[in-house]
Amino acid sequence: MLQVNPKMLPRLAEIEKDLLLRRKRAQEEHWLGEVEGIDSTLTFLRAKQAEAARLTKGPTTDLGIPRPRPEANQ
Repeated sequence: MLQVNPKMLPRLAEIEKDLLLRRKRAQEEHWLGEVEGIDSTLTFLRAKQAEAARLTKGPTTDLGIPRPRPEANQ
């Protein structure tokens, strides 16, 4: 799976808001398949939001630049 950039959290919130409006309309129109699909998408979206939020809270660790190992003298 792709990792979501934490800078995308506001956009994910917009998408969630739109999905909730679409879900409400689908319920009003009795489009049960559409409601089920939107629920599935919302579950995935909320998991991605939680993952992105978790990434913003943790400190980053600088691993440095990899260097070749010195060759053993023969």
